[in-house]
Amino acid sequence: MFTGIITDIGRIEAAEARGDLRLRIGCGYDMASVDLGASIACSGVCLTVVDKGENWFAVDVSTESQSRTAPGMWEEGRRLNLERALRVGDELGGHIVTGHVDGIGEVEGVTEVGGSKRVAIVAGEEVAPYLAAKGSVTLDGVSLTVNEVENLSGGVRFGINIIPHTAEQTTFDEIAPGRRLNIEIDILARYLGRMLELRR
Repeated sequence: MFTGIITDIGRIEAAEARGDLRLRIGCGYDMASVDLGASIACSGVCLTVVDKGENWFAVDVSTESQSRTAPGMWEEGRRLNLERALRVGDELGGHIVTGHVDGIGEVEGVTEVGGSKRVAIVAGEEVAPYLAAKGSVTLDGVSLTVNEVENLSGGVRFGINIIPHTAEQTTFDEIAPGRRLNIEIDILARYLGRMLELRR
């Protein structure tokens, strides 16, 4: 379980296909405090630490995970938003995030508004029913508030704001049109959607 508050930016130092994809990710974490088998969210994907060293850890990304995440995100050199798993007593500063990707969105436009960035994102119908204005959404592991939602044929367009602090602490410092993003819907919306489905 995570909160969507990013605590480090990692970089993929090596990627090796072994059936699954083995990644070595450089980071600023004190890896002595991270156990093998611990979970770290990597741009919104919950992955298990299978090896580690000073300022790096390794994870295996399954074929299933690769197929459900943004194209190109597991390439060598790619920067990743990192968050260690929530511990009992930690502050829940964002919202409850599971690290399971529900869909992929594409940045349609970025507009500077004051010091912030207003971002328009287009996504498919698999996430459309679960987005609501003033609700929460996770993009590449970052907890954000949805500003507005517009239904499209076969999908949805929604807007979010990225304040300067969030841009500085995440990979959103380089967000631009055309970028693909991992989307996780709010967990409450997921369960409500399932309940409504069963009632029909």
